[in-house]
Amino acid sequence: MDTQALSAFVAIVDHQSFSEAAEALHLTQPAVSKRLASLENQLGAPLVERGQRSFSLTESGRRLLPYARRILDELHNARLDLSATTGRIGGRLPVIASHHIGLHHLPAWLRRFNRDYPDVTLELQFMDSESAFDHLKRRTCELAFVTLSDAMDRQFDIKAQWEDPMVFVAGTTHPLASMPQPELSDLARYDALLPDTKTATYRVISRLFMAENLTLRLQMPTNYLETIKMMSSVGLGWSVLPHSMVDNSLTVLPIRHEVSRMLGGIGLEGRNLSPAAEALLDIARELH
Repeated sequence: MDTQALSAFVAIVDHQSFSEAAEALHLTQPAVSKRLASLENQLGAPLVERGQRSFSLTESGRRLLPYARRILDELHNARLDLSATTGRIGGRLPVIASHHIGLHHLPAWLRRFNRDYPDVTLELQFMDSESAFDHLKRRTCELAFVTLSDAMDRQFDIKAQWEDPMVFVAGTTHPLASMPQPELSDLARYDALLPDTKTATYRVISRLFMAENLTLRLQMPTNYLETIKMMSSVGLGWSVLPHSMVDNSLTVLPIRHEVSRMLGGIGLEGRNLSPAAEALLDIARELH
């Protein structure tokens, strides 16, 4: 099978659009359509259901997709292996970071990285961890720094990880701030400012409340921890934030439950990292 045709097929699936796949591959739309048609002719079966406003894979397309990804990943690995003999660390490095890691960890890493590896062109995107997982699956980045989750897909390979201790907090004027020893039952009487229900942080807190048969009064969920911090500081509710974010605008609530999450750098199982990505990971391990 022609690997260019496989690339076109995978791009069409990932972008759910012929025109966007063409843009990603730096081709014209007719060229992408021609490559897909060539692949379908080789296999003797249609791979994509073509509708005016709908897009779906045929049964043959669904069966081919995991093989196509593995073939392209092995081609990627072969290119890396052949280029490793030069010893040079350069080229482009597409990386995704969660907003929290981007604000509180990444600056120190990048200062070192840019100093030590000036020939690397870093292509950096910021987004919430759940979106990063999707982008990594679609191979739009090589490495992602995210909040790790027990619900993560097995195809993700954890390259580095570290604990991020968290604390219960409220604004200094919130009623909870004046309680000497608040319990979860006290928190249940007030609005909670937490990330979206799909996040690892929310699941940890939700389990604590369910264990005591308590209901979370979730208010205005957002995955931007800086926004949650601001809303907490002005008294809109209590929250759970990384200890590193606490300042004099917040009161730490001495809840008896210890809470933490795991942050880390992840790649894809079976897809090797470039020397540039490995170098950035080494710095992250050293400086986190």
